[in-house]
Amino acid sequence: MNRNTLIGFSLIAVVLILFSYLNTPSQEEIEAYNRQQDSIEAVKKQIEASNQNATEAKPVAVVDSTALFFPSISDSAAAAKGAVTLKNDSLELTVNTKGGTLASARIIAHKDTMNQPGIALLDAQGQQMNFVLKGLNKYINTKELNFSDSIAEDGSLLMTAQAQNGGSLVFKYTLGPDYMLHFSLQANGLADQLDPTSKELTIQWQDSCRQQEKGFTFENYRSALTYKFSEGGTDYLSETSDKKETIDEPIDWVAFKNQYFSAVLISKDAFNAGAELTSTPLDKSTRILKNYEANLTTKFDPTGAQASEFEMYIGPNDFRLIQDVEEESTFGKDLELERLVYLGWPLFRFINRWFTLYVFDWLTNLGLSMGIVLILITLLLKAITYPMVKKSYMSSAKMRVLKPKLDEATKQFNKPEDQMQKQQAMMALYSKYGVSPLGGCLPMLIQMPIWIAMFNFVPNAIQLRRESFLWMDDLSTYDPIVEWGFHIWGIGDHLSLTCVLFCVSNLLYSYMTMRQQRDQMVGQQAEQMKMMSWMMYIMPLMFFFMFNDYSSGLNFYYFISLFFSAAIMWTLRKTTDDEKLLAILEAKYKENQNNPKKMSGLAARLEEMQKRAAEMQKMQQQNRK
Repeated sequence: MNRNTLIGFSLIAVVLILFSYLNTPSQEEIEAYNRQQDSIEAVKKQIEASNQNATEAKPVAVVDSTALFFPSISDSAAAAKGAVTLKNDSLELTVNTKGGTLASARIIAHKDTMNQPGIALLDAQGQQMNFVLKGLNKYINTKELNFSDSIAEDGSLLMTAQAQNGGSLVFKYTLGPDYMLHFSLQANGLADQLDPTSKELTIQWQDSCRQQEKGFTFENYRSALTYKFSEGGTDYLSETSDKKETIDEPIDWVAFKNQYFSAVLISKDAFNAGAELTSTPLDKSTRILKNYEANLTTKFDPTGAQASEFEMYIGPNDFRLIQDVEEESTFGKDLELERLVYLGWPLFRFINRWFTLYVFDWLTNLGLSMGIVLILITLLLKAITYPMVKKSYMSSAKMRVLKPKLDEATKQFNKPEDQMQKQQAMMALYSKYGVSPLGGCLPMLIQMPIWIAMFNFVPNAIQLRRESFLWMDDLSTYDPIVEWGFHIWGIGDHLSLTCVLFCVSNLLYSYMTMRQQRDQMVGQQAEQMKMMSWMMYIMPLMFFFMFNDYSSGLNFYYFISLFFSAAIMWTLRKTTDDEKLLAILEAKYKENQNNPKKMSGLAARLEEMQKRAAEMQKMQQQNRK
């Protein structure tokens, strides 16, 4: 392997090592995990404490906030009545008569970790929503009020808290045909009881993000409190550490996001700048990924002339489904809810958005098994990149058959101080034979974005959830061949078979690649390669510690991708006639003997740099004399 190819592989290694480092929690983050509560009861206490703190953050009310309102039903009656149910074929919601807000949400069309129908995304123990209005001398908290339910003429659910002066607070809920809930809050006849200078209301929303998948760590890395700026674009809080942020710009929505499901609160008039968002990771033993909190303010009309309108998307993180459901929004905004499906950084997102998604949709619509879909996607990508792979291999093959001539042409430059002259002699010989030494490296680097794009796509494809293939029961999570019930640092509590297959195939492929590269090396390059080869062999070991918790679908994709790469390399090696190739190069040499082919692009710049370095070295030697 010449220096240029070695640089290329080194860059690949640096990218992968950096990528692994950025996706691995630090020791501080792990310690933060361990400091969290170790029981569900502790989680509940934390939620109750945060509720109290959020209320106390407001000015202390002179009078109880319920004093303006008649107890339309007693607390005991409210407890007995419990909640009102809204249901369609996709979603089942309950709305509390105490507080008048959403109590729980169950996604009907998907199964839980026990393979039972229904996903309890929100529940009354972990999720609370409170609307705070500013009165003349007190704050009104809807969570303290009793509401009575009724049905409007259009079929919507009305939750009404009756005031003593004849006015009322009314929530209106309309459940769409699938996963979109429309609702509003309006004050009727309360203009003389509410502060006329306050044109906003506060929303206090919190939830315990439940573990929905088998792999706690893997799901946790892909669950994050996410929000969208009104001017466009989304962001999220850290997935692995305690994080509290105050957002300095207006935002359209806030999402309490799991790996495959989300509850999203959307405001028609946007949430004002200054929203306070908090994400607190919890210990694995709680089966709660993290606690989410959002303190938001938005437009409110105390005169009652206009209602404050909201929507909630409560459903799966399915890119195409979200696009369709978003069209049901009545707010006339580009909500960008499909950003809940993370497709990677801009370059990788572009690949996944405009290529992988379309191919995946096409193959999925054929009714094929998800494992077969992954295999066919791999074959398609190999077919697309085959010209680049072949070009890379042929460039390496040309340098391999030229190795005896390079050894002869550079044998007088084997001293360490002669390496610059040696490189120049090699470049000159390559030019005469029409060979680019960078041809074996750059095409392989072009494939890296595809490799990383699939790293982002496969773990976020909900279509793989609960799908089995061969020995894999669920392509969306790890496939253990052995579990030992306690955590080992760097490995976890299991050994994933597809991860082992991926790492072993990566090791074998690295061996094939290194063997091929050694055949084309000249002089000290072979010695340098021996010193650098350990990097190529240690990378599969690093991948094992990184990918053991990852989904079997992703590991399976990488395994079959490397399998086909090895098969392509083996086929090219068997079908390449070195004698014919050398004859072609000799003909090219004769053609360029008196008119050497000039290097272009990176090769030309590299050649120019070598010449300048040689001149500087020569000047330094003269100065020493």
